[in-house]
Amino acid sequence: MADMDVQFDKAAEDVKKLKTSPADADLLDIYGWFKQATVGDADPANKPGFLDFKGKAKFDAWSKNKGKSKEEAQKAYIAKVEGLIASIGLQ
Repeated sequence: MADMDVQFDKAAEDVKKLKTSPADADLLDIYGWFKQATVGDADPANKPGFLDFKGKAKFDAWSKNKGKSKEEAQKAYIAKVEGLIASIGLQ
């Protein structure tokens, strides 16, 4: 388990060092997996208002991972970041 945490933390640092910013869809995927891994399921009571488009998109990205375990979310996050590193590269 500790090894997964180390890999997750490294991926969280590496994503900040990408050469360019990923596409919006990729950013939302990263956000959703990160929140699921660190917080758990999104609370529907905290859903942003109708006119908060950015907040709603982020909430929806997080909510689609509902029910995934911390470990599943960490694995998906690491895989996503590794894919972005492979396609974009690091600074």
